[in-house]
Amino acid sequence: MAKATLYRHFRTKDELVLSFLEQREELWTKEFFEAEVRRRGATPEERLFVIFDVFDEWFRAERFEACSFINTLLEMGPEHVLGRAAVVYLENIRALVATLAAEAGLRDTESFASSWQLLMKGSIVSAAGGDLEAAQRAKAMARLVIDQYR
Repeated sequence: MAKATLYRHFRTKDELVLSFLEQREELWTKEFFEAEVRRRGATPEERLFVIFDVFDEWFRAERFEACSFINTLLEMGPEHVLGRAAVVYLENIRALVATLAAEAGLRDTESFASSWQLLMKGSIVSAAGGDLEAAQRAKAMARLVIDQYR
């Protein structure tokens, strides 16, 4: 696409990236990730663990490039418009985890979701650094987190 055509649709690079992040949430987070977790997990608790199975497959994919939201946040910082948008999208994922935790009957779902997302983010960063076992390591640690919030 020619640069002029691109700027007809997006006045700035930030607008382009914001649009990309919005699409990423819709296509990856909602239409793929959340749908897969709900489809594969037979029980609410299983759905939480399935997150790391989905991640394991993602990490091993030939075109794995880590998480667009994390990458944007780290690149731009939390004060930049793009960083703030990335924070919101990461909060949306944490809200999904809190919902799954509530469905599983866990207590203090907000705190649980923060701890669970810490494992999720850590596994993504580890996988980006080459640790293809990161999702399974996080899944093993996740069992301890579940026990803590039962």
